[in-house]
Amino acid sequence: MKGRWKLLGLAGAAGVAATGAIAARNRRPQSDYSPDELRDRLRDRLEKVQAGDAEAAPVVPPKN
Repeated sequence: MKGRWKLLGLAGAAGVAATGAIAARNRRPQSDYSPDELRDRLRDRLEKVQAGDAEAAPVVPPKN
């Protein structure tokens, strides 16, 4: 009986590790944009939103 619990624990640990590996692989790397590129993109988006471009504005539900 003790061996079954050990095997079940090892299988659970392997499942958690596999899930973490998949999640890490699917996550976009932080290095997609340099800090300067990211700053420029954010400033461009802010300018579009301030100019009234509806496509650039994020959809935010009203607060109650």
